[in-house]
Amino acid sequence: MYAITIPEPGGPEALVWDEVPDPVPGDGEVLVEVVAGAVNRADIMQRQGYYDPPPGASPYPGLECSGRITALGPGVSGWSVGDEVCALLAGGGYAEKVAVPAGQLLPVPGGLDLKQAAALPEVACTVWSNVFMIAHLRPGETLLVHGGSSGIGTMAIQLGKAVGAKVVVTAGTKEKLDFCAELGADILVNYREQDFVAEVKQATGGAGADVILDNMGAKYLDRNVQALAVNGRLAIIGMQGGVKGELNIGALLGKRAAISATSLRARPLAEKATITAAVREHVWPLITQGHVRPVVDRELPMADAAQAHRVVEASEHIGKVLLIAP
Repeated sequence: MYAITIPEPGGPEALVWDEVPDPVPGDGEVLVEVVAGAVNRADIMQRQGYYDPPPGASPYPGLECSGRITALGPGVSGWSVGDEVCALLAGGGYAEKVAVPAGQLLPVPGGLDLKQAAALPEVACTVWSNVFMIAHLRPGETLLVHGGSSGIGTMAIQLGKAVGAKVVVTAGTKEKLDFCAELGADILVNYREQDFVAEVKQATGGAGADVILDNMGAKYLDRNVQALAVNGRLAIIGMQGGVKGELNIGALLGKRAAISATSLRARPLAEKATITAAVREHVWPLITQGHVRPVVDRELPMADAAQAHRVVEASEHIGKVLLIAP
């Protein structure tokens, strides 16, 4: 088969479409013939040499895909050869074939085509696990989503609205904010021109956000704590703004607030299977009913992954960029 390899870390040109050995499904795994994959920030970090796959995972980038099952490994039940699926991966989505633990498979939701489904697993599992399973967003609460026009952000807006929350988003252009509004965002904050702490306080009568989904890390840490409501929950899922920040513990204590920080890729298989099952139970019906949808900015040939990385690094996209297998 062919896959995107990274012979040496570097810029987008480091991604090389090359012939590699076919994967073989192990115990509890299935082999998926990939139709489409999607680009995530973690793939960029891997390409740059900062985010190696966990032990035993595919060395190729790609944390989600869609395709058809072509073989079952030992001990797999509930799936059949020919099933159309999408999958959460620890790696290997930028390839023509990938071996996937059966617990990380999802059926293609009703109403979507197979390519579109590739835009769902990573964002749905990330948002559901952080905003709902950890931060326990409830109806009537306020959710602040940083990077509202990203793949994660567009999913968080829709799920927040689906459960009856008020959603505040940050983004850097009017075009992106307008799109967030189309998805249901209530309060729009241009982070280049406005202070999100002040805007959140104004929108909530001074109370603050009950849940914050943050992709920035260190750069926003202090202001995120300022923006939290009493009993607020800050869920950190990214480090685009750095890895080390100063935390005002007094402010955190005064608000009886909590901070969680998670990554999905290196979690044990059992944890990822639990998250995937929860997404199938809670999110998939919302997609089938038309309340939530994947947001796809563009599709590019998988062999042109370098261009896809340039688009994502420059934040030229809204939602997800898909890579289509040959």
